[in-house]
Amino acid sequence: MSDHTYKKIELVGSSSKGIEQAVNNAVEKASKSVRNMRWFEVAEVRGQIEDDKVAHWQVTVKIGFTLDG
Repeated sequence: MSDHTYKKIELVGSSSKGIEQAVNNAVEKASKSVRNMRWFEVAEVRGQIEDDKVAHWQVTVKIGFTLDG
């Protein structure tokens, strides 16, 4: 395994379908502009309640990626 230097960014993904989809939405969006993504961690989960039911999820995700060169 090579030595790497990593950088982390923090994003908030959202979804009405659930936590996993909110994470997937954040990772998919980040992949359009961030190269070499390697891992993620969920830092925070929150949601919106409507009519006494969970209506929407928001997940704060930290994504780690390797720096070029």
